[in-house]
Amino acid sequence: MDTEINTLLENLAAQGYIADRALATTLILMQRLGRPLLLEGDAGVGKTAVAQALSQVHRCELIRMQCYEGLDSSHAVYDWNYPHQLLTIKLQEQSDQPMEDREAAIFSERFLLARPLLQAIRCKQPAVLLIDEIDRADEEFEAYLLEVLSDYQITIPELGTLRARSIPQVILTSNATRELSDALRRRCLYHFLDYPDLDKEMCIVHCHLPDIDQRLLAQLIRFVQDLRGLDLRKRPGIAETLDWARALVGLRVDDLGGQAELVAETLACLLKTRDDQQLVDEPMLAGLLEDARA
Repeated sequence: MDTEINTLLENLAAQGYIADRALATTLILMQRLGRPLLLEGDAGVGKTAVAQALSQVHRCELIRMQCYEGLDSSHAVYDWNYPHQLLTIKLQEQSDQPMEDREAAIFSERFLLARPLLQAIRCKQPAVLLIDEIDRADEEFEAYLLEVLSDYQITIPELGTLRARSIPQVILTSNATRELSDALRRRCLYHFLDYPDLDKEMCIVHCHLPDIDQRLLAQLIRFVQDLRGLDLRKRPGIAETLDWARALVGLRVDDLGGQAELVAETLACLLKTRDDQQLVDEPMLAGLLEDARA
């Protein structure tokens, strides 16, 4: 098992994702047990990136379903290509085929529009299915999703039951905007993804920007980590850290010392609300920079 975990860690790192052993172990168990994985954590900690990196490691298709309030089966499972059906009906008006045959032709797989859930179970090779922000969907859809993930089959009244050609690796993400049902949690493996510590975040940035000055790297990570400790509406995630690092490198900064004005001008990379930008005023910024260079 240790060898398998280490190999997965190396393969994920090769795709730009720095994982810890706990996450790698859970991903291996997900594959072995054929169970969905629920990833929970704040926005910006890298939940979506797990699915993206995993699909690259396994060289398989990534199918993403973005959840939102009001999501229904026509957007998540399947729909019919109504314009083409109407055109076919028009062309068949002069046909002498029996009506039953015409209806069967109209409601055939030729006119079926496969949405993410149906796409995932109909892939010839196992795909990675990312169900992003499941907490934004309604409880009714969550219950329907649970049924699909239990049987890996979908019933379409006009066609019957379509069974899975392959079992996808399913990753669900949640920002915990609402409480998920116990039934869904029981069905899934679970991993909480937190913000990375200083050493891990340095590794993440270095992985994406291998030529970054090491002094600047340490300073900017300490600055971001201290920033997350403030009472912000939206704490900067890993993507924001990478954006800021790229901005500083592009501006040829190698030390945050004496760069208070430039840092203030580039805080748009890190702080995404007006309240947060106003909170980090000039005195607070000076203190954060001093701590970052300590």
